[in-house]
Amino acid sequence: MTNTDAFDAPLSIDSDAVLVVIDVQKGFDDHAFWGERDNPEAERRIGELIGTWQETGRPVVVVQHASQTGPLAPGTPGYELKDVVADVKADLHITKPVNSAFYGTPDLHAWLRQRGARQVVIVGIMTNVCNETTARMAGNLGYDTIFPTDAMHTFDMAGPDGVTVPAAELARATATVLHAMRFAKVVTTGAVLAAAVS
Repeated sequence: MTNTDAFDAPLSIDSDAVLVVIDVQKGFDDHAFWGERDNPEAERRIGELIGTWQETGRPVVVVQHASQTGPLAPGTPGYELKDVVADVKADLHITKPVNSAFYGTPDLHAWLRQRGARQVVIVGIMTNVCNETTARMAGNLGYDTIFPTDAMHTFDMAGPDGVTVPAAELARATATVLHAMRFAKVVTTGAVLAAAVS
């Protein structure tokens, strides 16, 4: 089977597929800082995926962003994980200072290679920043990357022309690029859950 065939094949979830939960931290509830978000159901769907991963014995990686300043800075309430993730017994906990989970500590790529894992499912915050950056790197590194866009969210952002782009449009653009350029399989949480228990 070629890489193209694998990309076009019906969705299947490996028995050792790794769920990578990115930056689900309380600091993202500071709407005065971040602005308006999309997808209010994101946390619920993240919780559903975590539950299925734990029930089926698949590995979960929790990633936590450590900013030098702002709502996600270590030692602040915003750095803490949201309740949906706080009690997860992660197989790996990564702290990262930049956008990609592959540039954190411990080393995600090395850990995945050591396990022989070939498939990653990316969820969390923010769709078009840390999630997208991690998905692009995962695709370039050769992982079968699954991107359920309804298990993540982002915020409105102002462009260089000063025009604010709504969060939903930014998320749609991310989904389009990842799909069209074959960085990742852009799917729904429901599709992932169905494949994970089939």
